[in-house]
Amino acid sequence: MTVWEYLYQFCIAFCGTMAFAVLFFVPARQYLACGLTGAAGWLVYTWMMQLQPSTVVASLVAVLPLTALARLFSTRRKAPITLFLLCGIFPLVPGAGIYYTAYYFITGQTALMGEKGAETIKIAGALALGMVLVLSLPGGLFQPIFRRQSAKDD
Repeated sequence: MTVWEYLYQFCIAFCGTMAFAVLFFVPARQYLACGLTGAAGWLVYTWMMQLQPSTVVASLVAVLPLTALARLFSTRRKAPITLFLLCGIFPLVPGAGIYYTAYYFITGQTALMGEKGAETIKIAGALALGMVLVLSLPGGLFQPIFRRQSAKDD
């Protein structure tokens, strides 16, 4: 992919994540941070798909910086992490996998249903695992630098 294609993907993911933030009734002052979180996660995902074309691995690697950004924004902007995490993960959620699993179930194509369902569960598990890994890090890592320095001075 060229730089312009990555920039295009970043902008589309940014707009999509911001649109989801509007639907999710996120306060307007948090739209930019939500958009950046989702766009950063999608950018890492597309980059990983170029290096290692596995949706599960790409989802796991993409959710790590996404969750770190969500934690950083939540501490800096004094807002709940769910505002940024739920909106930011929107581009990575395997919605098409869920749809096709249900479609194959309804049409009686059990082999395809099993394949698509297993892949969707793996992606969802990778997203959850990545979030847990970052959320288990100490909170002090995400505190603004100026607060840490002023706490040392006291």
